[in-house]
Amino acid sequence: MDPDLLLVIGLIVGVLAIPSLLSALSDSRAPSAGAIMVLIAGVLLVVAFQNKAGGYTVAEIPHIFFKVIGRYTH
Repeated sequence: MDPDLLLVIGLIVGVLAIPSLLSALSDSRAPSAGAIMVLIAGVLLVVAFQNKAGGYTVAEIPHIFFKVIGRYTH
């Protein structure tokens, strides 16, 4: 699978986990759904970094994000 796609999906899942974690913590519940989402995001990011030959830099991430979105919308 494309490491750029894995990176983008991992970032999206990671960002979507934040509201779930905050909601569970503010209601004094166990953040199980948020924790699973963070775990999935972490695995996707690790696989993406391992499959990319030179790795990623922080400056490349916005370009990669829009390149992947553009590839699947056109």
